[in-house]
Amino acid sequence: MNWHAIRVIYKFEMLRTWNTLLQSIASPVISTSLYFVVFGAAIGSRIETVEGVPYGSFIVPGLLMLSLLTQSISNASFGIYFPKFTGTIYEILSAPLSFFEIVLGFVGAAATKSLIIGAIILATAGLFVELEIAHPFWMLTFLLLTCITFSLFGFIIGIWADNFEKLQLIPLLVITPLVFLGGSFYSISMLPPFWQKITLFNPVLYLISGFRWSFFEVADVSITLSISMILLFLAICLWIVWWMFKTGYKIRQ
Repeated sequence: MNWHAIRVIYKFEMLRTWNTLLQSIASPVISTSLYFVVFGAAIGSRIETVEGVPYGSFIVPGLLMLSLLTQSISNASFGIYFPKFTGTIYEILSAPLSFFEIVLGFVGAAATKSLIIGAIILATAGLFVELEIAHPFWMLTFLLLTCITFSLFGFIIGIWADNFEKLQLIPLLVITPLVFLGGSFYSISMLPPFWQKITLFNPVLYLISGFRWSFFEVADVSITLSISMILLFLAICLWIVWWMFKTGYKIRQ
């Protein structure tokens, strides 16, 4: 394992974050704070509790998941796309590095950035609502698995994308709607039976449900199913990345 090369890639990606601190960290925190003002105050004044949890607190896991998913994808996709755009990807590929070491450097940095943002947002949420984490271990597990899995997904998007527009295509048109429709701001038990069944086909529901359970022991689906779904998606992303490097898909072309 070439730890020195991994450390170089990791440090370079982290340095890029500090150079764009306002955009990388401050922006998602400010956006999340606005969600608390709009949903927590405006809607929370009309909906006091959801499944016994104050509405302002109930939306915290969903808001965290929204930020984690979008930031993980964005950080990882841009991290690998920029070397493709400038042509420096060929220097990385010609170095004595395995695909796993390259992925570890880029995805590790993207996941670290997302974890930092998640921690800041969680601290910010504590300024607006009272938070009690019932299962800290499972909360951290979901946090870590989500950051790693969707950083891998973002890495795949970065390799697949041919231009900057494509980098934003899936996060804006697919991921964000799935998060909003996956029970971020409501429990699916509030929906009519037909729409409850439809929502079960939304993979993000299982992430949000498991994450919310770790806070309040309230979930729309079982914790076992939630963990199984994210591990399945992680395995699929790992296989796709392996296939991309093995075939050279949009890397060596």
